[in-house]
Amino acid sequence: MLPTCHAAEDGQTVHPCFGLEGQQLPLSLLCPPARPSSELSLSSRPWLDPEPDMLWPLDRHSPDQLLLCLWQVAFHIQPYKGRDDITVHDNIKYIIDTYGSHGAFYRYKNSMGKSLPLFYIYDSYLTSPEAWAHLLTPNGPHSIRNTPYDGVFIALLVEEGHTHDILAAGFDGMYTYFASNGFSFGSSHQNWKAVKNFCDANNLMFIPSVGPGYIDTSIRPWNNHNTRNRVNGKYYETALQAALTVRPEIVSITSFNEWHEGTQIEKAIPKKTPTRLYLDYLPHQPSLYLELTRRWAEHFIKEKEQWLM
Repeated sequence: MLPTCHAAEDGQTVHPCFGLEGQQLPLSLLCPPARPSSELSLSSRPWLDPEPDMLWPLDRHSPDQLLLCLWQVAFHIQPYKGRDDITVHDNIKYIIDTYGSHGAFYRYKNSMGKSLPLFYIYDSYLTSPEAWAHLLTPNGPHSIRNTPYDGVFIALLVEEGHTHDILAAGFDGMYTYFASNGFSFGSSHQNWKAVKNFCDANNLMFIPSVGPGYIDTSIRPWNNHNTRNRVNGKYYETALQAALTVRPEIVSITSFNEWHEGTQIEKAIPKKTPTRLYLDYLPHQPSLYLELTRRWAEHFIKEKEQWLM
């Protein structure tokens, strides 16, 4: 189960247990488990540790420290000016050349038994399927397939029509990212069974994304209709149950600490200032969502063992 991580910002609605000073996370990473385990795997941008008061910036510490936590990282490639199939080819080459031999670099074992790096491509729909096919299909003019830079590439599913675009583009699967149930076709739990059936029929991975709630009105005042109340953890557990029902290979979590959108599972405490009353997890402990994540990760591992029998 893979949490995404972000920076705590002034627009947050909940206050971090360990304050704001350690929350600057400028690079997207996702973190699959290093091995099948009931231990909680967390991720960050671009440093990570099980406890939020021990975050490690990669520009000040060796990636070898990631290995001490038995964590591995997979890159979440965000949009940037000029991003296309050619620049992503260069990105992939750089990432694999730089980090590919490191023990903390995550590789996913596919159905053929081959271990390949896994990349999430956020807002993949901004580039045409035809352009992605140049990179992701075996006969593309600058294909990375069957080369040292091959990998498992996961596209973002937003609209229903994106399923066919993702297939035509040569991606290996799709994820839904958004934590607000009903916000998009992809993030709507009721659609996950149909999406999983489509993926199974076309040899694609489906990675549903779950979150503990959603509220971003402190930075997007017009977006109240997409707010999702946490209901003391029930919203999160409902999403996790919906994800496990479709028997996915991986579940992603949005997010570990995207405070400004209210999707964090990191510890939070009650806090009041002269100008703001922050939301909190009361009557539960600050670690409620970490504990729920651990419990459901253990459940997920046991369920997967049953699916394989």
